[in-house]
Amino acid sequence: MGTMRLSKPLVVSVSLLFFVALSGFAHGFVMTPRSLLNRLSQSSYYLTTKELWFDQTLDHYSPYQRYYEFIDYFQVPDGPIFLEICGESSCNGISNDYLRLNSTISLQTHFFYRENEFDFGRKCLNNYCIFGAAVVTLEHRYYGKSSPFKSHTTENLKYLSSKQALFDLAVFRQWYQESLNLKRNRTGAENAWFVFGVSYSGALSAWFRLKFPHLTCGSLASSAVVLAVYNYTDYDKQVGESAGPECKAVLQEITELVDRSLETNKKELKKQFGAAELDIDGDFFYFLADAAVVAFQYGHPDALCTPLVDAKKAGMDLVAAYAKYVKEYFVGTFGVSVETYNQKHLKNTAVNEGSSDRLWWFQVCTEVAYFQVAPSNDTVRSSKIDTKYHLDLCKNVFGEGIYPEVDVTNIYYGGTNIAGSKIIFTNGSQDPWRHASKQTSSPGMPSYIITCHNCGHGIDMRECPQSVSSIEDNAQSCSIPDAVNKVRHKMTEHIDLWLSECKGSG
Repeated sequence: MGTMRLSKPLVVSVSLLFFVALSGFAHGFVMTPRSLLNRLSQSSYYLTTKELWFDQTLDHYSPYQRYYEFIDYFQVPDGPIFLEICGESSCNGISNDYLRLNSTISLQTHFFYRENEFDFGRKCLNNYCIFGAAVVTLEHRYYGKSSPFKSHTTENLKYLSSKQALFDLAVFRQWYQESLNLKRNRTGAENAWFVFGVSYSGALSAWFRLKFPHLTCGSLASSAVVLAVYNYTDYDKQVGESAGPECKAVLQEITELVDRSLETNKKELKKQFGAAELDIDGDFFYFLADAAVVAFQYGHPDALCTPLVDAKKAGMDLVAAYAKYVKEYFVGTFGVSVETYNQKHLKNTAVNEGSSDRLWWFQVCTEVAYFQVAPSNDTVRSSKIDTKYHLDLCKNVFGEGIYPEVDVTNIYYGGTNIAGSKIIFTNGSQDPWRHASKQTSSPGMPSYIITCHNCGHGIDMRECPQSVSSIEDNAQSCSIPDAVNKVRHKMTEHIDLWLSECKGSG
């Protein structure tokens, strides 16, 4: 690609692969395991693989940006359009989650229902409960197959930001609406749009409503990390709180044992965890910390705590017990690759399936930070995971002059003081990311904390606990399913009301 002048927008041809599928569960910032993505791609989760094309602007202020649509239940021509935002990973389709449920279910204030009265995602058994919505999803620029360059050098990543992503969504929204009007031989018609997102894409959902309120009737911001945080110590504190006193104490003891052992037996210790390739000690500590985090973030605390607490009571080797969990669950069942934590891997500029790791770290190192540093006391993770480790990683991976402009990000979006309207914020009580989200309600922006033993990241949109093999919208496996269902009930009421107001205003 030739030299691009920033003074004039560059329009490039964008390849939009158009097919519908179940994708891996939405995640926070532990990337969806590639082994899981491979399993899903090999199954019958695709309804179409027809390719469409759409021109996108590279600099708004990519070639190859994918999108998907699901229109099986779209009420032609005036049904609403639900825009599901894909976040910091490859977007492999439209997931079979609560969004798809909401595309077919509309809760009228006079009509009460039980979940088992509906065959969700297929049909609705009462005429009052039809939204008749189309669901569309746009892959985030640079991720998956939507990279504008053949190499992800630091120079080429200059167009990767949340701000550019929001303009992508705005341009796509207008293009899709105009395309729909053209198909229906209409001019200037506007369907009612509603935006959805989980985690980083949840923040994008809130920010889209903030910056483009005329383009959407409202947004759902599930586990939305709208507050950029430099040293995010609350992350580790929540891990300890979610673990409970007994499990937390065992995890802290394991951290101390590993710290001491690494000084005298580094090579064998890393080999014990199947992480011999992690030459940088900080990468190894980060790997071990994330292994514990996913159990709470995705609603599987017992998978971690039960075997470790039992090992402690039995006087067993705690490091060996944790190594067993890491290899069998974190790497085995959950499907995380050790390579993800290797800075050598993060420095790889090739555009491939593993690119998401480098891309998200670039956003971390330039916009939002979220440095998951150890608190000064009572930490669960190793104290070696500090600010210096993160800054060194940014410099090593991307070069000099890369620094997270957290204050700029928060000034631009407002952080938890976001001055938006008609935005629903939801968070799971056990999720370490909830402290970067808006957890208190304000006028026009209701906020809900869903409280239960295994209520994790994006719980309102996902299964509880989240499965590593599929995404479902069933809440019955939650320790307190009513807590999830009550918030989903409220969510649907808000969506229904705001869509009605949108249509009423023309």
